[in-house]
Amino acid sequence: MNALAAARPDHEVAVIGGGFSGIGAAIGLDKAGFDDFVVLEEGDGVGGAWHWNTYPGVAVDIPSFSYQFSFEQIADWSRVYAPGRELKTYAEHCVDKYDIRRRIRLNTKVVAATFDDTTHLWRLDTADGDAITARFVVGATGVLTQPKEPAIDGLADFRGTVMHTARWDHDVDLRGRRIAIIGTGASAVQVIPSIAPGAEHLTVFQRTPIWCLPKLDATLPRTVRLMLRRLPGARRLSRLASQSFVEATFPLAAHFHGLLPMAAAGERIGRAYLRHAVDDPGLRAKLTPDYALGCKRPSFSNDYLPTFNRTNVTLETSGIATITETGIRTTDGVEHAADVLILATGFKVFEKGNMPAFTVRGARGADLEKFWHENRFQAYQGVSVPGFPNLFTILGPYGYNGSSYFNLIETQTRHIVRCLANARETGTTRIEVTPEANDRYFRTMLGRRRHQVFYKDSCALANSYYFDEHGDVPFRASPTLETMLTSRWFDLDDYSFAPSGTAH
Repeated sequence: MNALAAARPDHEVAVIGGGFSGIGAAIGLDKAGFDDFVVLEEGDGVGGAWHWNTYPGVAVDIPSFSYQFSFEQIADWSRVYAPGRELKTYAEHCVDKYDIRRRIRLNTKVVAATFDDTTHLWRLDTADGDAITARFVVGATGVLTQPKEPAIDGLADFRGTVMHTARWDHDVDLRGRRIAIIGTGASAVQVIPSIAPGAEHLTVFQRTPIWCLPKLDATLPRTVRLMLRRLPGARRLSRLASQSFVEATFPLAAHFHGLLPMAAAGERIGRAYLRHAVDDPGLRAKLTPDYALGCKRPSFSNDYLPTFNRTNVTLETSGIATITETGIRTTDGVEHAADVLILATGFKVFEKGNMPAFTVRGARGADLEKFWHENRFQAYQGVSVPGFPNLFTILGPYGYNGSSYFNLIETQTRHIVRCLANARETGTTRIEVTPEANDRYFRTMLGRRRHQVFYKDSCALANSYYFDEHGDVPFRASPTLETMLTSRWFDLDDYSFAPSGTAH
């Protein structure tokens, strides 16, 4: 018996990540009859971003009707835009209803993944010294997972309390404190109005203003929830309306900026909202972006901009020179005293050590991070990379089009399951996207960028995490319907399926 035939992995499939990506992948695998899988989660609970992010005001930034699985739509959201605790509850609900919990290993951090060319198996090394083998691996870690601390001198010298929004310390009482918050991105937009009323003083340090649009949010009364639960077609109709809104506000507006005037209309709404929400003309000028809507992640809030009208809130736009023991000194020489320093500085995205957050060595020892550094970020439909057999990702480069993240999860899971089902039917143990298919897809994505908003000249002013080290924005330049259809109908010949007993 040869080594390949004798190899028996611990699991047929290992899913890395217990957030909604991992939960969705696990449910998809189970529905397709793949019952020998394990979900490896670094944290002590499921939910991913909604497990880690518990800062005041945390909530979804697209309507809840879209931010859920299409096959598990619930009618009990308290608001159009659900608060974070309800998403955490929804994650728990899904793992229990679909019997996924027993397949999840919590507190299991993967630190390295290595492919064996002879046995066609992946070895996953964990932080506790364990090793798990699997025939196939699904990377479901997302990219907004590793908090990013700012590279500012003196951060370690600050004698007060320091915390990142993604690792909120609820034991810290912010009432009556002098608070400094660095950053005005999506998390800050939610945190700032939530903590400002109780602070003695809140100083917001802004490098780049964010496009903030009015949020079509409201509580969902019991009567509405009953209607959604009992009226035939009500949930489907609410989801359709929500999906249409989401599609118009990002995928169509961003990827077809050169063809559709949606972004220009959004900018007019944003400027009008600024005039209405902020009293002081000087403050309005500081809060007005000088880049096109869509260059970086916009936000929706009815509370963020009006917060700057408060007498206990200061917007500081001078650059930060250093952090001192007692506050922050800006480049104009002013020191801003603070008791608490909040880092709303986002996450590592395309930085080294995040995509992926552990070492991945594929066929013949190829390093995934090095491959992307040398060849630009790329992956066939955001799922597979040549040279890395039996490895699939939910949120790979050019996979996400900016629509509902749940649509991405379902689309990519469908793609992955098609590959695995074909391997099972043909008795093959090695699946790898062909270089030709990957190159064709990459060229298609690059060819569509002429219509995308990201490549307008003004985007150079946005300081956006959308851009990688190569100056690319690895979003999938596709309408959502196209992503759904291609996951069902892509040509399986775009992959090579090696039979058992074949080594490469």
